[in-house]
Amino acid sequence: MTYREAVNYGSQMLAMADIAESKTDAWLLLEMACRIDRSFYYLHMEEELPEEQFSEYEIALKKRAEHVPLQYITGETEFMGLKFRVNSGVLIPRQDTETLVEEVLKAVKPGMRVLDLCTGSGCVIVSILHNAENIEGFATDISRQALNVAKENARLNETSVIFERSDLFDHVTGTFDMIVSNPPYIPTGELVKLMPEVHLFEPEEALDGKEDGLYFYRRIIAECGDYLKPGGMIFFEIGYDQGEAVSEMLRSAGFLMVQVTKDLSRLDRVVSGRMPEGEP
Repeated sequence: MTYREAVNYGSQMLAMADIAESKTDAWLLLEMACRIDRSFYYLHMEEELPEEQFSEYEIALKKRAEHVPLQYITGETEFMGLKFRVNSGVLIPRQDTETLVEEVLKAVKPGMRVLDLCTGSGCVIVSILHNAENIEGFATDISRQALNVAKENARLNETSVIFERSDLFDHVTGTFDMIVSNPPYIPTGELVKLMPEVHLFEPEEALDGKEDGLYFYRRIIAECGDYLKPGGMIFFEIGYDQGEAVSEMLRSAGFLMVQVTKDLSRLDRVVSGRMPEGEP
């Protein structure tokens, strides 16, 4: 089979399995299995694949046809223009989450201490530190497997983050100028309605926001007073229909300048607020 025939073969196989981006995914899997780029492909498209590489390609195609996420098969994804390693122990970074990072970058200043709760792959805190100067970065996650991935991503992108295994604030010490979090926020009953790639393969603990999806926002807001400096800011990624509820939680807790920011699809995506400065 030639390289060109292999792409067509893979595309048809994935289309029959109801993979939406079948042609793109077939190409990316061929690129991975054969360790080639598009320049090589167009120069050699009528040449035959080596048998060993075709076997590797077929294995990858079968996984994708079973709806294993493409990023778990290739082992990496792009976020904020950076490469991040991913595996089944972490949620795959989404473009929507770039809105969270972009909002933080508008407010962060040199010398600040930033804490990322529920860090997962580390994409949020690593992207912040990569794009801002002289920031101290801290991150926690309850999953040891996730922290191992996050540490690898910090090294890969040459950022210095202090990681701690912790259930939210349980093992956190010190105070911070900013707290950032993309916590689990899918209501438990909605998990089975997600795409098969998500509810069958991504870690449930990174998705499940308990009964109404708001459990972790309640906990973080209730506990953050001991860790957020006076005048410090908090930033949350939220589900498209959670802006009002999370905003009200922040206001009820005394936060000021509470606002909701939309993502590129014009859906509510980030809620932020500022801790009062305290008594003069």
